[in-house]
Amino acid sequence: MSSSKLSTSLVRIGAASAALLAPVVAFAQEAAPAAAAASTAAPVPDKADTAFMFISTLLVFFMLIPGLALFYGGLVRAKNMLSVLMQCTVIGATMMIVWVVYGYSFAFGGSTNPYFGGFAKMFLAGVSVDSTSATFSQGVVIPEYIFMLFQMTFAALTPALIIGAFAERIKFSAAVLFSVLWATFVYFPIAHMVWDGNGLLFGMGALDFAGGTVVHINAGVAGLIGAIMVGKRTGFGKDMMAPHSMTLTLVGAAMLWFGWFGFNAGSNLEASGGAMLATVNTFLATAAAILSWSVVETFTRGKASMLGAASGMIAGLVAITPAAGIAGPMGAIVMGLIVSPLCYFFVSVVKNKFGYDDTADVFGVHGVGGFFGALATGIFASSSLGGIGYADGVTMGGQFMTQLTAVAITIIWCGVVSAILYKVVDAIVGLRVSVEAEREGLDLSSHGEAAYHS
Repeated sequence: MSSSKLSTSLVRIGAASAALLAPVVAFAQEAAPAAAAASTAAPVPDKADTAFMFISTLLVFFMLIPGLALFYGGLVRAKNMLSVLMQCTVIGATMMIVWVVYGYSFAFGGSTNPYFGGFAKMFLAGVSVDSTSATFSQGVVIPEYIFMLFQMTFAALTPALIIGAFAERIKFSAAVLFSVLWATFVYFPIAHMVWDGNGLLFGMGALDFAGGTVVHINAGVAGLIGAIMVGKRTGFGKDMMAPHSMTLTLVGAAMLWFGWFGFNAGSNLEASGGAMLATVNTFLATAAAILSWSVVETFTRGKASMLGAASGMIAGLVAITPAAGIAGPMGAIVMGLIVSPLCYFFVSVVKNKFGYDDTADVFGVHGVGGFFGALATGIFASSSLGGIGYADGVTMGGQFMTQLTAVAITIIWCGVVSAILYKVVDAIVGLRVSVEAEREGLDLSSHGEAAYHS
């Protein structure tokens, strides 16, 4: 082939190749900006994380109704069973409405104020099917609706925990009004301080994985002050006031343990290894606390009781809550073994010594267990003890002091504000029912119903 013919052939081949490659080049040129845009687009929630948080939210709701309601209901006398069920139910429903109207905004409204979330998300402004909430992993998000609902179940449960301290003598209207005021001026600010990125205690580096300070110390302190300010039950120390149904108490306690997996694992906000660590710890700390309480009772009373086992169950759950995704499994067992003797001492010795009437031992279990759990989290977070470790430059002693500071701030804030709010409620509607109504039982006197019919 002559050189001229070869050149002509190469030109033709080159032209044909260019014609064939033109669409590919054009597609690449169009795809490049799209790929660059995709790399900077907002992260999309993973469906598995969303489903995990949906289930966790339902589990926490199950803790309130019927879990807590039956647990407290079994601990009171038969004539007050429905009153406790009604208080848990209506307080929970009320808090759900309060949460979406302004509670979510006050806690997580985006304000840079260390004590207050602001007004930006009142009435769920800006919350939609497209808005997302951050998790603990960079670039991982969940739908804001499910984050809002998950936190709503915490806000609904916590005020209901308090009513166990003064059950059997509180006015229904007083219980509901106090819950709304208390959530507004205590729960929402503390939740913001502990869990919002701009919060005071969050900024200090305080560790509270699932609510040791926000839920249990808060409820325990408010319960103790309420038990004192509402006063003792009529006939306290003279009349028989034993729980009317340990069967229902155990059913309620078991529901609480079951729901607590959503409480603790869900606080990881992702279906990841951290959630599984929280699940392991929720099993182990609780089991250890049940055994520990039973052993203590065997040595002090000669017999281990069902009430003690149920109390140990709750004590273990309370203690591990702030450390659920932070401590290691062996640390969780140690926490469970230690918390029951502490709570038992307050329930059986300190309460009798000071004579306050904490009907369901809200302070003795939630308060004391919460104190211990929050402080122990600072210790068992250490990687040398199997925990996930501290932030760079933080020592065990430094973290413990941070935990102690967070506990002290929570106690003072909750204690002072709660005392004021009890006074306010007493002035508006009165705190407790009449002696006649109390003797008749709150089921009939407050609600015109009876839990049981002979």
